Amino acid sequence: MIIIKSKKELEIMREAGKIVAGAHELVAKSIEVGMTTAQLNRLVEEYIYRHNAIPSFKGYHGFPASICTSINNQVIHGIPGPVQLQDGDIVSVDIGVMYKGYHGDAAKTYAVGNVHPRALQLIKTVEEAFYEGLKYARPGYRLSDISHAIQIFVESKGYSVVKAFVGHGIGQNMHEDPQVPNYGPPGRGVRLRPGMTLAIEPMINEGTDQVVILDDGWTVVTQDGSLSAHYEHTIAITDGDPEILTQ
Repeated sequence: MIIIKSKKELEIMREAGKIVAGAHELVAKSIEVGMTTAQLNRLVEEYIYRHNAIPSFKGYHGFPASICTSINNQVIHGIPGPVQLQDGDIVSVDIGVMYKGYHGDAAKTYAVGNVHPRALQLIKTVEEAFYEGLKYARPGYRLSDISHAIQIFVESKGYSVVKAFVGHGIGQNMHEDPQVPNYGPPGRGVRLRPGMTLAIEPMINEGTDQVVILDDGWTVVTQDGSLSAHYEHTIAITDGDPEILTQ
């Protein structure tokens, strides 16, 4: 069941989204060569608690950290730890926050130090893909119009779209209906209505779209070892332009 949010609920989700956005600003300012992903996790966790919110991911189905840090060929759900970031790495940082009972969720892929132009192009493409999908996040379009726009754009740039994991509805629960794939034909699924809140999150790979989950039960990597990038925002469908709640 898709939950339509009231004006009051959207106001709380905006506040949650602001905390997520602030946490990403902190990451952008702090991330550097030699830093461990555990240090990044601690920074963000402290920021979230200081803003009277709770990290959505910590303990979620047993996830052990407050953020996901996925480096290079890691697609999503990388667990922060003692790994030091190297010059030239790209790292996807996914941050979720619960504030007054509502969630905000956003991910960005960051360049660490001197990153190869090829990797920078991948990061640019995944962000652009999100905005291609966002063009269809309006009343009257169907859910898969977003999915189709993302896939067509990504594949036109020579990359593949991860199909094993998808975006999602969001609100009082971290994951709500509907699922929001990043691929598929247009004109399918529910018709979009004001008050729907979605986490749209393209995940794209330089090589194959096939992925593998590591033995830790969480970290998803590309099957062929190619680079991967991830970009996500929580958005609300309105009467007009979609509203990005996490920026």
